[in-house]
Amino acid sequence: MLKIKEAIVVEGRYDKNTLAQLVEGLILTTSGFGIFKDRAQLELLRRVAARQGVVVLTDSDGAGFVIRNYLKGVLPPEQVKHAYIPDIRGKERRKAAPGREGKLGVEGMRPQVLEAALRQAGVTFLEETAQAAQSRSPITKGDLFALGLSGGAGASLRRKRLLEHLQLPEHMSANALLEMLNALFSLEQLRETVKKIF
Repeated sequence: MLKIKEAIVVEGRYDKNTLAQLVEGLILTTSGFGIFKDRAQLELLRRVAARQGVVVLTDSDGAGFVIRNYLKGVLPPEQVKHAYIPDIRGKERRKAAPGREGKLGVEGMRPQVLEAALRQAGVTFLEETAQAAQSRSPITKGDLFALGLSGGAGASLRRKRLLEHLQLPEHMSANALLEMLNALFSLEQLRETVKKIF
């Protein structure tokens, strides 16, 4: 079992059950779109975020991003990390048919995929020795522009290919991509990756 400092926020109870088999720690649900009306649950999320931080881990479909973006707007950004699962086609075992977008949700992900998503988000694993992070300059929006990933002709297509290569969800915004790239790469590593893809 992985012990982590932050609480994990997922959409529903099946997601929570899946994660509880991998992670030892607090796992909270939004009850899907129920979070939009549930003031008590939102207040709980705020208190937990202030005390130990939270990791938002929603499905990679449009609905998951609506919930994620809502939480981005109501929780202080310095208290929130974002974990993303890749776009994988399929359906969960308990369902008769795939969801509207045909993608697996958090509950359908293998444990290795979930652990990788948490690591990429920069979650604090309590039992691991903290290693000093290499001092490096953050990747900026200017760097994305210089690499042809924003602001120019064909940038959205290049960004889409990069997302596919990194197995990140297609709905990820440029800002969310920038956050994830800073968690995964140095600027030099990103340049090499972009060179390899294009």
